[in-house]
Amino acid sequence: MIRAIIIDDERLARNELKKLLTDFPEIEVVAEGANANEGLEKIETINPDLVFLDIQMPGKTGFDMLAELDKAPHVIFTTAYDEYALKAFEVNALDYLLKPIEPKRLADAIQKLHIQEEKEQGTSNGMNINREMLHEDDQVFVKDGERCWFVKLSEIRLFESVGNYAKVFFANNKPLILKSLNALEERLDEKTFFRANRKHIVNLRLIDKIEPYFNGGLLLELKGGEKIEVSRRQTVKFKEMMSL
Repeated sequence: MIRAIIIDDERLARNELKKLLTDFPEIEVVAEGANANEGLEKIETINPDLVFLDIQMPGKTGFDMLAELDKAPHVIFTTAYDEYALKAFEVNALDYLLKPIEPKRLADAIQKLHIQEEKEQGTSNGMNINREMLHEDDQVFVKDGERCWFVKLSEIRLFESVGNYAKVFFANNKPLILKSLNALEERLDEKTFFRANRKHIVNLRLIDKIEPYFNGGLLLELKGGEKIEVSRRQTVKFKEMMSL
């Protein structure tokens, strides 16, 4: 059973979607929210598999709401935005359903969800993932100004401290998120993400080269070309972890 939450400020739209979802017995609507704050509360309490999310709502948008979550569930956007406007968002959501929602488009979106779930079950070892820790297969939502992305943690090369913010390096993007490096370090799996120095956390799987550096430290070159110094203290830990 796939547990879903519908977040939309229009009650009629929520009811219409619930009616359409009766054709999909594998999906159980376990809660509804009429705005982003209600949505956040429901997602954090219930930890659903899927969220049907309106983008334009009073107060915070659906994108704003996702940016406040530590870990993003599967998302199908339900929106009155036209497709041209949606292209402005580099968001790898499962799907976008334009209102009024057509049953055929909803069926396509649910099909995409099943394909994605099968992929994930293939990579999962069947254990319950501890929600406190973020794993490399987890998906996070990153919002910087008007631009938004869903990113798998495994695709993030580097987190760099910039005051109270962290710069997130993936593909050719370097958005800023309002999270301290210390807060990130607590949530990230240390088998994948390593605190190289005071300012950087690197993805161990995306290191290209390792070279000796000043004062007994190391210099890491990442697959994106970034060169990161490992402090002398952390070099000891790094060598132990990597069995160098």
